[in-house]
Amino acid sequence: MRPAVVIPIKSFTVAKGRLADTLTPQQRAHLAQECAATVVKAAHDLPVFVVCSDSDVAEWARAHGAHVVDCPTPGLDVAVRAGCEAARAHGATHIIVAHADLPLATQLGHVARDGKVSIVPDRHRDGTNVLSFPASVDFTTAYGPGSFDNHVRIAETLGLTVEVIHDDSLELDLDTADDLGELARRQKGAS
Repeated sequence: MRPAVVIPIKSFTVAKGRLADTLTPQQRAHLAQECAATVVKAAHDLPVFVVCSDSDVAEWARAHGAHVVDCPTPGLDVAVRAGCEAARAHGATHIIVAHADLPLATQLGHVARDGKVSIVPDRHRDGTNVLSFPASVDFTTAYGPGSFDNHVRIAETLGLTVEVIHDDSLELDLDTADDLGELARRQKGAS
């Protein structure tokens, strides 16, 4: 199995818009960049494909050793498809899609399960923080509210075995002020 990691990243300057009432634009940009660096680092030696349409993100991704996939068409599902196509073209036999806002990510490779779809839901079991599937399968993602259930249904429709992975380091994503509070609680508990 030759896994590759696909990470869609918006412009750092407009990322984390739902935190606008909590953080300044500069703080949101810094947070987005720090989280993205954590996720890229969590790929370890796996090839990383950063999907973006922003020149600053592309430059940042190259500096972090990632392949850059230009995707000018907006939408997370479109970006994921572009990243998967690029990873397949580079010989990947398994795809790991990881969001760029996972501040506690330490590893991603363990999510890839040969011949299976594996999903790490967010801590509310609503969203999909990490999704992995065989590259040979035409897995069409369905991100947005309820994506965890959507991805389970898609896998089952394709006749694929689904494994749900509960990983504290990957279940926390940063979308709301409550998520920031949870991050602070976890960091305080770890010290």
